[in-house]
Amino acid sequence: MLNLPTEDGQIAPYVLVGDPLIPRAPKVPLTRTAFAAAHVVSDPLRERNPWDTRPAVDWDATLAFRHGLWDQGLGLAEAMDTAQRGMGVDWATALELIQRTMAAAKAHPMRPRVACGAGTDHKPLETLTSADAIRAAYQDQAEAIETAGGQLILMASRAFPAINAAPDIYHAVYRALIDQAAEPVILHWLGDMFDPALSGYWGHSDVADASNFVLDLIAENPAKVDGIKISLLDQAHEEDFRARLPDGVRLYTGDDFNYADLIAGDESHFSHALLGIFAAIAPAASQALEALAQDDLPGFHSLLAPTVPLSREIFKAPTRFYKAGIAFLSWLNGYQSHFVMPGGFQSSRDITHYANVFRLADQARLLSNPDLAVTRMKALLSLHGI
Repeated sequence: MLNLPTEDGQIAPYVLVGDPLIPRAPKVPLTRTAFAAAHVVSDPLRERNPWDTRPAVDWDATLAFRHGLWDQGLGLAEAMDTAQRGMGVDWATALELIQRTMAAAKAHPMRPRVACGAGTDHKPLETLTSADAIRAAYQDQAEAIETAGGQLILMASRAFPAINAAPDIYHAVYRALIDQAAEPVILHWLGDMFDPALSGYWGHSDVADASNFVLDLIAENPAKVDGIKISLLDQAHEEDFRARLPDGVRLYTGDDFNYADLIAGDESHFSHALLGIFAAIAPAASQALEALAQDDLPGFHSLLAPTVPLSREIFKAPTRFYKAGIAFLSWLNGYQSHFVMPGGFQSSRDITHYANVFRLADQARLLSNPDLAVTRMKALLSLHGI
């Protein structure tokens, strides 16, 4: 038992109830493509001036975490928002991360799928004032990723909203990037709840108009689009959008509130997954997808449904701070020796939030070593005077 803070400002006893899931490889091929977007593990002994300099990364722990995802049959979305791109992790660090990850993936016995985020964050926004400049910045990163052997995820770029880009600017840039890519790309639609600087993406303030634009863009060359990740936290919109996609183009849900129902799907359509929460709930995600592949829908929901309240807590507003919850669970479960994040990002959430995450992770069977989790939670509580 331990004493945890509550939303009403009180301290209440909590006794663990969960029966932890044991991470393992799936027994059958999965019928959904599932990418987990993973975080990076800091090296606090080498970290200097964390707000002003490149982050110091513990490469061994960072790559070991990825091996754990691959061992459970999940793919990896590398150097994405979950890895604090633009929020503590710069492109130089992201590129080294991509290169190290791709080398490790190629040597892994399961030959996991890895897709990597290409953006424009190595260039100052004030230099990205035209379609040509934005396209060239994307191409710098795309070429580096393809050289390393990664599939491209064309990340949403703050450069477009910064210049109030009209749809024709988006079209010129994305058309060139899609058509020139070595392999089919994954598009990336990240809502402003994840990053306020992406408001009005695709040159439209109305989501319906933006959807029509993107669907037309994909339809021009669907053979070069593997799929699109949508992170708008709107289940009805995603269901409507995926029904309109060309045959063979996947919808990768990025909806960390409604992923269970979206992945299960309806009579005619379903979503694949590219989710930050899958890095935190990997045993439940993997084993639920295994159940789905065996046509065991009740088993799928029994494993995944308890993770949804946890995910909604981790991704609650301000949603952009969700990375702290992902790293917190990694620490509780022993994948890293500390709870320090690039740029000191662990301070973006409060102790009551972490207490809620602890309770919900236990109830979702996701505290793999309960004794260790309790010991570490008590240490964090002590730092907060509890």
